[in-house]
Amino acid sequence: MKSAYLGVDVGSISTKGIVIDENNNILAEDYLWTEGNPVLAVKKVIDNLEKKLKFKPFKVRGVGVTGSARRLIGTILEATVIKNEITAHAVGTLSLHPDVKTILEIGGQDSKIIIIDKGIVIDYAMNTLCAAGTGAFLASQAKRLGIAIEDFGGFALQSKNPTKIAARCTVFAESDLIHKAQTGHQQEDIIAGLCQAVVNNYLNNVGKGKRILAPIVFQGGVSKNVGVIKAFKETLQEEIITDECGHLTGALGVAILAKEDKKRMFFNFNIKNINFETKGIECQRCPNKCDIICVYKDGKLIDFWGNRCERGAIEKTTLK
Repeated sequence: MKSAYLGVDVGSISTKGIVIDENNNILAEDYLWTEGNPVLAVKKVIDNLEKKLKFKPFKVRGVGVTGSARRLIGTILEATVIKNEITAHAVGTLSLHPDVKTILEIGGQDSKIIIIDKGIVIDYAMNTLCAAGTGAFLASQAKRLGIAIEDFGGFALQSKNPTKIAARCTVFAESDLIHKAQTGHQQEDIIAGLCQAVVNNYLNNVGKGKRILAPIVFQGGVSKNVGVIKAFKETLQEEIITDECGHLTGALGVAILAKEDKKRMFFNFNIKNINFETKGIECQRCPNKCDIICVYKDGKLIDFWGNRCERGAIEKTTLK
């Protein structure tokens, strides 16, 4: 049976899964909302991927995990590779665009910029606290305006005179949006203004001080918004490259890393009936009083983290 490799990207808003073959061809993919429960989301993604692979002669021999919940999900899936989002997105993008110099990524609650020179990451930045340059901000404004987020970009393209929206933070942008709507600005102009506000916020925060050179690849869930794509293009005065699988690039990258890793496994897709549980405990063995996270599989401790010294180490064979 031919070898395949699984990549999982678990973010705060969405969870992505992808299975590739030896030539990086995508055999199956899945994308759904995390909804505050990364374990359940991954179970659903794995189940969906198994159904899509059911009649294909492939066996998963390596598993890679990235995203904000990578440690937890990596433990659950017994991943052979666990990598940060910067590495995963860079590898995934380079597999599609070997000459890329700038990666713009905007997801649900975070965003990042990656600067690449000759196939090597030389600089990067991620957003910190402000959500005004993310997909969650656009989704909340779409709801406020009574428009499906999927239609947001189309409305923006209809605008002939985009409304200027304060882009310093979510609170300012929302209050400014309400004011502009009440003073008679057209809905499509407000929407185009919101798309431009996201771009301005991103470039003034995440992209601040970065030399943005073409080729430029835009990815993440917001890369599906044609209004934001247009705003980036007009602001940067450069062509913006997007991919059909742009929201899956992190999962693709970590799947490729799993393929390149020498560790091999026989991955079992049947995890939906396994009970995984996490518990937090406060270590009392030294003044640090570390908050330690314990992960259980069907009641058995399989991993833990959070301890800052050896006294916080937990014996997996004794703790139940």
